[in-house]
Amino acid sequence: MKAVLSDLWTEFVHPMLQRPKRIQFAALCYRTEKSGRKILLITSRDTGRWIIPKGWPIAGTTSTETALQEAWEEAGVKSGDPEKRALGSYTYDKGMKAGWTQPVKTMVYSVAVTQMSDVFPEDSQRHREWFSPSEAANLVQEPELKELLINFGQS
Repeated sequence: MKAVLSDLWTEFVHPMLQRPKRIQFAALCYRTEKSGRKILLITSRDTGRWIIPKGWPIAGTTSTETALQEAWEEAGVKSGDPEKRALGSYTYDKGMKAGWTQPVKTMVYSVAVTQMSDVFPEDSQRHREWFSPSEAANLVQEPELKELLINFGQS
């Protein structure tokens, strides 16, 4: 009986009770230097951990346009050349103000940065820095994002 209840929970009840993942769009901003590719990371506003610019969908914009808008607001990327197809995705649990977490799937678009600005909407709330792909992978917490960064550095 215990095995039947366990299977019922695992295969039917638990999946039905899980909240659906919400979606965000992110910009994996990079530039190419003599030493190789460098990836732009920013700190999150709440915990100060290293992340890539990302945000919720913006009405009336494509996913790529949303990623570019987030790169501007959060990291000061004034212009860049984004790929039209997502490089990949990663998932994480976003802490919400009410104290619970929301599962989020984040679609990642690579953006070749062409111009940066020192003045941008969130410049006083975040720190930004360029890293090699392997350094960036070591700094972020999300395992799937780590893998994306490593693979991006090898391509």
